[in-house]
Amino acid sequence: MKKNVITLFAFAALSLTACKNEPKNTGDATEITEGTETSKDALTYAVAAADSKVEWTGGKLTGGKHNGTITIANGEIHVKDGKIENGKIVFDMKSISVDDLKAGDGKEDLEAHLKGTGKEEATDHFFNVNKYPQGTFEITSVTEENGKSIIAGNLTLKDITKAIKFPAMITTADNEVMIHADEFAINRTDWKINFNSNSVFDNLGDKAINDEILIKLHVKATK
Repeated sequence: MKKNVITLFAFAALSLTACKNEPKNTGDATEITEGTETSKDALTYAVAAADSKVEWTGGKLTGGKHNGTITIANGEIHVKDGKIENGKIVFDMKSISVDDLKAGDGKEDLEAHLKGTGKEEATDHFFNVNKYPQGTFEITSVTEENGKSIIAGNLTLKDITKAIKFPAMITTADNEVMIHADEFAINRTDWKINFNSNSVFDNLGDKAINDEILIKLHVKATK
């Protein structure tokens, strides 16, 4: 099932075998959401990169998963009256790591495949980080639904922008803002990350990779 849910990041499930099938037709990215201008009296908090990260999990349809992280490079969160008004988070796509494999046991090959820095024919299988070194998530609104904070915004990967939303725990204080979003899913094919997607290619068999990437987002921002 395809879902319109950021960003980040990244973070596709994995295979080292190239697909030679012709792609099916796929739809265009959905419309982005419009945000509000930052109020003149809003407080600005700078994202603390060392204390922020994206965690991702992906896997084949037949089973077997990989997980890792993506570094948050920088960003800003704007707060008015104790509530997030808007903001922007920048992801360092060159920092994609695979954490469930050890060095020398496939870790380096898999990271290179995700980044597109390994075999030339695999450059654009996933994130092609030399061409697209950053991803972004722009927070356009925070609302309350059924007692939960819902963050909405625009996730940009590989120069494609999609509107997503997800539940998160948000705490604001005089000197810091914390955002913790437990596991939610994005559909990688919405950003044309189509490698070995069963919804894009035919006859993949056990090479098919799940379209959904599971994401956890942790952001700390300080004055």
